[in-house]
Amino acid sequence: MSRTRVIFLLYAAATASDLLAIIQQMDDVRIISKCVLMPILIIYAFYRFTDKKGVFKLVLVALLFSWAGDILLLFDSQDQSLFVFGLGSFLIAHVFYILTNTKARKPNTSVGLIPTQQMRYLFILIMAGLAIVYILLPHLGDLKIPVIIYAAVLTFMTITALYRYGRTETSSFSMVFMGACFFMLSDAMLAINTFVNEFVYAGFWVMLTYTSAQWMLVEGFAKHTDNTTTGQQ
Repeated sequence: MSRTRVIFLLYAAATASDLLAIIQQMDDVRIISKCVLMPILIIYAFYRFTDKKGVFKLVLVALLFSWAGDILLLFDSQDQSLFVFGLGSFLIAHVFYILTNTKARKPNTSVGLIPTQQMRYLFILIMAGLAIVYILLPHLGDLKIPVIIYAAVLTFMTITALYRYGRTETSSFSMVFMGACFFMLSDAMLAINTFVNEFVYAGFWVMLTYTSAQWMLVEGFAKHTDNTTTGQQ
């Protein structure tokens, strides 16, 4: 069994442990299970990326800020300022994923999205972002501006993932774009559960989509560097 497969299984086990802890309301266990997720994924990324240069470094920073956000949001019920700092950490993570989307693509291509496709998918993503803000806005209070800024950056991250179409391998594009969409879905559910109305097993679905999103992003970007390295040999 390869080293990356073993680390992936550790990540899957940590995710399963965290999901079980959510269902069983074992908050003490979550302090461990949630906090080890990103470090394991960082180790996975280290061994998974064949090129440890630009793209890997950007992904590494995104994961580190995601880790900080995970820790801060664990304790946000005790202090609302921790939620704001957690939001800020994830915002920075998304900025680095935007930079990664921009870097992890081929500079020239003739098979990208045609203008009508661009407008169609762009419209869908923007409307999704606006719908989330519209639902949340009446419930945000003093957090209106931070949440709107965060939603805009998150939506833009997903758009930059979309615009990798035709500028990288299909497997890399698919994994990254699905990861970006899952991230958007996870954050939307978290925000609705936090500000609008709590729903059954919200934490479970938020973490399931979040951990899936992070792995998809790492794996998708790794696939891009794999093919780039192969192409240079």
